[in-house]
Amino acid sequence: MHIKLGTRKSKLALWQAHHVEKLLLNNGHTVEIVKMVSEGDKVLDTPLPLMGGKGVFTKVLDDALLNKEIDIAVHSLKDIPTVSDKNLEITAILKRENPTDALVCRNDLSFLNKKDAVIATSSTRRKAQWLNKYPTHQIVDIRGNVPTRIKKLKESNWDATLLACAGLIRLDLENEISKQIDWMVGAPGQGAVAIMSLKENNKLKSVISEISDPDTWLCTNIERQFLNTLNGGCSSPVGAHTYIEDNKVFFNGVVLNENGTKKININISEIKENALNLGVEAAKIAIDKGAKKLIDQNDKP
Repeated sequence: MHIKLGTRKSKLALWQAHHVEKLLLNNGHTVEIVKMVSEGDKVLDTPLPLMGGKGVFTKVLDDALLNKEIDIAVHSLKDIPTVSDKNLEITAILKRENPTDALVCRNDLSFLNKKDAVIATSSTRRKAQWLNKYPTHQIVDIRGNVPTRIKKLKESNWDATLLACAGLIRLDLENEISKQIDWMVGAPGQGAVAIMSLKENNKLKSVISEISDPDTWLCTNIERQFLNTLNGGCSSPVGAHTYIEDNKVFFNGVVLNENGTKKININISEIKENALNLGVEAAKIAIDKGAKKLIDQNDKP
């Protein structure tokens, strides 16, 4: 089958596109890569929540799918809103890379012991968790692709920025990781590459599903269930991480207010066979602990 693959033009997006291309070529298909520019790539001086959240990175590719200009769209799963156009669906989720966040320092880690430090991030989730642990530090907004953010950091007087380990690893920038932040809970779906296609295209869907990873699908679906049930959008500091160990599924979730002064943790587990709705169960526990109140407060202008 000949497949037209849509992608954004950033280095990381192109890495993901070529990775999918390789997997499809190995299965005997031909691939044509179509590069597009999203609204999120064009506007770099506005915080993401003010632009409408994660959909600013996916809408141009969604439209291309709906107009049948491309057959599939390749995304970072964490960029895909939990509710998509009714005619589109996630067809495959590839085996996940490291889902942890990374601390990238301008100099060294000594600022962690200081009362005053400046950390750059555009993520409300990272900001809230950082301030929860380091309440006296200052957070500044930063936008741009991974290499751009590292360049901005090195040219600034900031102490560090927060980035996904997966993106740094994929771009051969692992040497920039000063420290993996094991205490920070990643975004739902972080580290996973997803493929979107039209629901109606059953023949294509069966071809694409061949490269999907069932365990990554289960884990990331649970994380997205959690976010969706909470009704938490891009502007809500919500983290979720799910992993499988010895046929048991473990879920770790967090909901905070924007300045990190309030935090709700959820840790639950279930045997794999019964874990399909673990994200919904976790969200209900979080709601009972007051998560909706935190999210509603965050969403107020």
